Amino acid sequence: MSGKATETGVYLWNFKILVYKTMNYRDIRIVFMGTPAFAVASLDALCAAGCQVVGVVTAPDKPAGRGMQLQQSAIKQYATEHNLPVLQPEKLRDPAFLDSLARWKADLQVVVAFRMLPEVVWNAPPMGTINVHGSLLPQYRGAAPINWAVINGETQTGVTTFKLQHAIDTGNLLLQKTMPIGPHENAGSVHDRMMVLGAETLVTTIKELAAGSLVEKPQSADNSLLKHAPKLFTETARINWHKPVQELYNLVRGLSPYPAAFTALEGKTLRIFDAVMEQQTPTVAAGEWLTDNKTFLKFAAADGYLSLQEIQLQGKKKMPVQDFLRGYRFQNNA
Repeated sequence: MSGKATETGVYLWNFKILVYKTMNYRDIRIVFMGTPAFAVASLDALCAAGCQVVGVVTAPDKPAGRGMQLQQSAIKQYATEHNLPVLQPEKLRDPAFLDSLARWKADLQVVVAFRMLPEVVWNAPPMGTINVHGSLLPQYRGAAPINWAVINGETQTGVTTFKLQHAIDTGNLLLQKTMPIGPHENAGSVHDRMMVLGAETLVTTIKELAAGSLVEKPQSADNSLLKHAPKLFTETARINWHKPVQELYNLVRGLSPYPAAFTALEGKTLRIFDAVMEQQTPTVAAGEWLTDNKTFLKFAAADGYLSLQEIQLQGKKKMPVQDFLRGYRFQNNA
């Protein structure tokens, strides 16, 4: 009796896999989870490809702006415009949310730029949950992979689709696509290109899953050479002028346009969105600045200057440095 039951169990499991191997990707019931504009490209790509998106989960509306009026996430706006059902749970373990989610009867869940899911959510669909991550995993696991890749001076990055499991960004790999990082690109331009590549890779992943042509690959267990991508904090963005100018240039690129690297100028916070390296021996101490009051403002680093191009002084608007110099009067020129 037990032997027969085992054989039956194996047969049924194999049959389930066979069904997924032969199903049309348009028949897969997908629940999409995401919040910012980065995720919209992926959701739009799924809809454009004819995927069956049966529901969307996103963040609750939040007050923002001068009037502190409730603002919808970019994903909710897209979902509303395309008549997709939306859930906005405060807590992902809320029984009412879990019940509503189950009613969508998803075969597969897709997560792009959303919060961390509890197992009761990511392990619910029979085909599991796919995440789109902005790096070539296992490198740059964490909340800010694009920023840290640029900060660290990488010349190549990419996107990864993988299956979610307990530890963050450690699930089995599905597909990876690479893309270059230009020597003068900032995090914003990498983000915009990666948004498109991620959407394309996601659609390909779902098509190949449906066709049975994807083999899940465990991530390497060797963590000794991994670079990480933790959340960005205020101290991450504070410039230490005693560091090499190349390192500071990469920091500015990696934090532009948000949150932006910053320093102090005559007692006020100065945010730097764009700069140019001048690799020459400084004539002033690290952190001191030089200007002609018309065309340039540059700070000395350990082995060169960072010549500022686009800046924002505390209480002022973002502007080119020449515009800033036309209206600013320095207390003391270096």
